[in-house]
Amino acid sequence: MHTVFRIGEVRKIDKKSPLYEVELKLTSDDDQQLHQLTDRIREESSGSTGWYRMGKLLLKIGQFDKAEELYMALLEQASNDSDKAHIYHQLGWVKRNQGQYKEAASFYEMSLKIERKTLPEDHPSLANTYNNIAIVYNDMGDYSKALEFYGKAHKILEKALPPNHPDLATSYNNIGGVYNNMGDYSKALEFYEKSHQIYEKALPPNHPHLATSYTCIGQVY
Repeated sequence: MHTVFRIGEVRKIDKKSPLYEVELKLTSDDDQQLHQLTDRIREESSGSTGWYRMGKLLLKIGQFDKAEELYMALLEQASNDSDKAHIYHQLGWVKRNQGQYKEAASFYEMSLKIERKTLPEDHPSLANTYNNIAIVYNDMGDYSKALEFYGKAHKILEKALPPNHPDLATSYNNIGGVYNNMGDYSKALEFYEKSHQIYEKALPPNHPHLATSYTCIGQVY
């Protein structure tokens, strides 16, 4: 365990001084809260190497320029298609969050090109990439392309998941959102209701996804 301190009492030294005294307590190896925290950090920043974990962490905290710099360096060193596909995918994520949607779509599609060579057509990883491409086209206002890629993702999910899986509900909701953006409210309602029916079966009644689902349906009306 590296040196980690728990913050105790914080006291101002005196009324006139802007300085504070902070009580620090050294943590021990059997500190359960610290173990839970570090386990959560590892889970959030998982990756095959330290550099990949660093890239994911930079994305999580919104440091997109630094993440791009790191992933471009990793791309130059990548020696196999699997690593290249992953890096292209992460660069797509970077570019989307930077608002550079055309570049995001380009990186996602480079990732997809590799994945389609190395994975079966119904592999769940392809669904994830199709979904991310659809999100970018939806952001760009190219709704026909968004529907095309959401549809491809949905077909894979239908084969891979049980009929009442929440991810299928999310997929229906995504498609409904595109129709809503297009102004085709009857189609939007159709997909929102399919999504809602699954959420009602799969989730507890106070789950936030159900609240979002009700909101989507209400906005159509």
